[in-house]
Amino acid sequence: MLASNGFDLFINPGYGTPGTVVLPEAGFRRASTEIRTWPGYAVTPLRDLPGLAADYGIDCLRMKDEASRFGLGSFKSLGGAYAVSVAVADELARAGVAANATTAELEAGRWADATAAITVTCATDGNHGRSVAWGAQRFGAKCVIFVHEGVSQGRIAAIAAYGAEIRVVAGNYDDSAREAAAVAAALGWVVISDTSWDGYTETPRQVMQGYRVMVDEALANWTGAPPTHVFIQGGVGGVAASVSVHLRAHCRPLPKLVVVEPDAAACLLASARAGHPVVVPGDLDTLMAGLACGEPSPLAWAELARAGFAFMAIPDAAAVAAMRRLAVLGIVAGESGVAGLAGLALAAADPMARAGLGLSADSRVLVFSTEGATDPALYARLVA
Repeated sequence: MLASNGFDLFINPGYGTPGTVVLPEAGFRRASTEIRTWPGYAVTPLRDLPGLAADYGIDCLRMKDEASRFGLGSFKSLGGAYAVSVAVADELARAGVAANATTAELEAGRWADATAAITVTCATDGNHGRSVAWGAQRFGAKCVIFVHEGVSQGRIAAIAAYGAEIRVVAGNYDDSAREAAAVAAALGWVVISDTSWDGYTETPRQVMQGYRVMVDEALANWTGAPPTHVFIQGGVGGVAASVSVHLRAHCRPLPKLVVVEPDAAACLLASARAGHPVVVPGDLDTLMAGLACGEPSPLAWAELARAGFAFMAIPDAAAVAAMRRLAVLGIVAGESGVAGLAGLALAAADPMARAGLGLSADSRVLVFSTEGATDPALYARLVA
């Protein structure tokens, strides 16, 4: 365990232990094939950042920039909307309306009357709900999104723009997730969650398989010697686990995965330290709103418990500094999207952290900017 300069770094003693298969390759191939056929699909940029690499004392730094993904401003458009497409098709099959409805048929409104009777729902800090609402609009379903009282009006408006009904819940993200699940169970709605719980894993698995598309693109466009380290943001763990699974399936040698969270909502680091899933209580008040989660997803944790090399908790100020540094380079990245880069900046400047992570002048690092300015007003204030 290392703690210095306002951050907490924990090297995972469980790294490399055997575990179960969380995301089968067949599921990824289905998700990838589907998503790549969608109108507007385009590979997002893998940006080379040589100036930052020099500043951090490493050989290479590249950043996968998800700000342009499907016009939604975030990688989450890969996961939530894909899971909605699967759910709507499954509901039509269950009702005997269509055995194998395709997304093209759904978008064309072939079964519009039947899909209009389907309601999908989820809880969100912003980006996942926007993806689910977009998917529901595309595929003809109704949509109700639950947000906690800390979600900004800018993010709420962005979700509502896709026709979703918004319901505000007192408490934090985890409270809104429980409320969404309870209302859905009572009314027969379909939950499209990016976190799992006992008895609910298949839809989160589909969401995570969608996320793997961005990792696949990054590796396909990486040139030269492969990455030695990957810094990725935490939250409930879904994106980190998706990145981890894809790296283990397609990278030799395997890069060291470092999971980065806000220090006010570091449930994955707490779980790694305890050796089992831990719930972090409280209001989880952090600028990194998309990562303000206090309960790990069990599905994600099953992967990260053995495949996360290290876990970091960082202050909000580090994320703002990273946003400003990228803005100088003409790159727009949101406060939750820069957590991995912010973690790298802190670790690279600390001798003990460098040693613990094996960062050196020969290191090649991949980070993911998972969102653009998803709340434009907040972004403008933070980078001013």
